[in-house]
Amino acid sequence: MAEKTLSNSDYVHLHNHTHHSLLDGLTKIPALIEYVKDQKMTAVAMTDHGTLSGAIDFYINAVNNEIKPIIGIETYVAPRKHTDKDAQKDKANYHLILLAMNNQGYQNLMRLSTIANLEGFYYKPRVDRKLLEKYNEGIIALSGCIGGEVGDALRNNQQKQAEDIAQWYKKIFGDRYYLEIQDHGHPEHPKKWDEQVEVTKKTLA
Repeated sequence: MAEKTLSNSDYVHLHNHTHHSLLDGLTKIPALIEYVKDQKMTAVAMTDHGTLSGAIDFYINAVNNEIKPIIGIETYVAPRKHTDKDAQKDKANYHLILLAMNNQGYQNLMRLSTIANLEGFYYKPRVDRKLLEKYNEGIIALSGCIGGEVGDALRNNQQKQAEDIAQWYKKIFGDRYYLEIQDHGHPEHPKKWDEQVEVTKKTLA
């Protein structure tokens, strides 16, 4: 069987931070859309840290340039309940990418973001597994970066725990849950992140 040749339009960036991700993202939304259009891609996602504040600007810019906007968020998952705020147990959090696949998903993203900021804020705006179970309809979930639950377990050589975590998300999201793969540089690049390379290998294993 011949190998399929992929074009730029087959590729969609699903994990992007704009300047709405304070102290993390630098990309301005018009520049992001312009780049996507210049590269002849047809869609792009915006997944800012803990906020949907740029969603309207992103949507308008994308639609005006005939780019399909995928509205998302990189949320923070609390290790226990989102309302627990014990410095010894709750300071840590895990990243999770959530993408709206339809209007119901967008409504649920707004619910999760609002609850995270008004009720779950402790260092970061947080949700928890119970909230994800309640408001997952219409949402696609990506396991996140090395700071996600799966990535963190693999980072600490906890393969069985990583598999159990992935199975829980698969149970909740079904075929709307995907393991996220990140590569922070060519193997010969002097600044590649060795730890990320190892986590990627373990994710693929």
